[in-house]
Formats: sequence, structure tokens, C-alpha cells
Amino acid sequence: MNYQQLLPMETLRKYVRYFWTLEDDGAAFSEKTFKIIPDGLPGLIFQENTKAFFDHKHKTLPQFFLYGQTTKPSEQVTKEHFRNIGVYFQPTAIKSIFGIDADEITNQHIDINDLINTDIDDRLSNSLNSYERIQLISAFLVKQLTDRAVNVEKMNLATTLLQKGSTVADLQGELNLSERGLERNFKQYIGLSPKLYTRINRFQNALKAMRERQCDKLTAIAYQNGYSDQSHFIREFKEFTGASPRNFLPYTNEQVANFPEWKK
Repeated sequence: MNYQQLLPMETLRKYVRYFWTLEDDGAAFSEKTFKIIPDGLPGLIFQENTKAFFDHKHKTLPQFFLYGQTTKPSEQVTKEHFRNIGVYFQPTAIKSIFGIDADEITNQHIDINDLINTDIDDRLSNSLNSYERIQLISAFLVKQLTDRAVNVEKMNLATTLLQKGSTVADLQGELNLSERGLERNFKQYIGLSPKLYTRINRFQNALKAMRERQCDKLTAIAYQNGYSDQSHFIREFKEFTGASPRNFLPYTNEQVANFPEWKK
């Protein structure tokens, strides 16, 4: 498989972390199973081959689709050669770009044609290469932003503060919101409760430490990332990956972040 990351144009950097491409068109193709792991971020995917990927319900995925936050692990299987382009969004992108409440598609995906009247998928299918497709997707996203005026600065600040270690109580004071108001805003703009968003970010920090081999002892990783003990860390790790920490790295090939191929 070939994987690449590309930074977005300056206009989109408040909304898009990066674009990515993933393809497998080699002669020795074999069926693959990928896991989807909660990471606190939504995304957008274009598939060149609409018969390649199947979701956990064994249904083919739309050619160009938006997906929301995930709160639990799931699987996708690919049965044919594929060439995909993805957009890895910032946490508030669904609301700011598409104008819908983020919790409407949490743990779901939606065909872009069911959301917007557009011929973008046809133009992407007829384009010549990944670079041209990324330019088309970029122009499409800029147009969506131009058509809307959604202010997400407060919630961007909220996610940044949580990622830096602020508590939910800290956020209430910083944003001048009640507990209920903060909860409502998070579901609308992020698609998760603030507590669940915090848990997913804590898990991601611990997973990063594992990937980078910062420490070989699970107990140390657990305490460094705010878990009460090793058992607490293992429980949450299994909740978000479906595997134990000991089994995750040896049995995965993770070229795309939080979308590892599962080696059976």
C-alpha cells in the first residue's frame, strides 16, 4: 500500500488538518480488514473504486462521503484494488463547513449527495490524478465555507484547552457556560459530550506514547496520561480499539492514523 499526507491550502488550515491518499493497486492484492478507532475528529473520503470497501454491515460505502465522530471501534473490509483520498478535519469542521449539527452523524457516514446538491463526485471520478482531486475537494470545501457564516471560535478554543489539559470545569468558567450549555455546544459543534471528547483525547495521547515507544511499561503510560491505574487504561483502550494494548501494535499495520490494517 502507498500512503501520503498533504497539507491544505492556507484558507483551509483552520478547518482541515491534512489530506491523505491511500492506494493498493499491486498485482498481489489480498483482502484486508481495517479498524476505525475513535480520534476526536470527523472526515471526508472519496473512493475511486466504489466496490472496494464494505462497512461493518457488509454494505458498500458511498463514493464520496462525510463521516462523523466515532465513539467505538468498527471495521471496514476491502475486497478489491482501491485508490482513496481523505480529508482529516479539525473537530468543529462539520458544523463550520457543512452547517449541520455534528451529533447528527456521530458514528455514521452520509453520502455527500444526500447533504448537498453537487456534481463533485462526478468531477472527481473524471479527474486525472490525486493532486487534481485534492484541488477539486479544496475548492468544494472553500465554497461551502463561503456559503455559510458559522462562528466556531469559542468551540475551537474549547477543544484546544482540553487538549492542553484543562478540565471540563475550567472550560465552563473560561467560556462562561453552564454545564448544560457546554454539553449542548459540544454535541452541536463537536458531536460528543465534553467528557467523552476528553476521554478520547486522553486515549489518543496514550496511544501516541505506545506508537513512539516512549515507554515499554503500561503502568507508566497509564499514569503519565491521567489514568487511575493500569487496569483503568486497559479497559478504556479495549473500549476504543477492541483490543488490549499488548495485542494492538503487533497485530496492526497503521499507515493511516487511527485506521490500521488488522493482521489476522
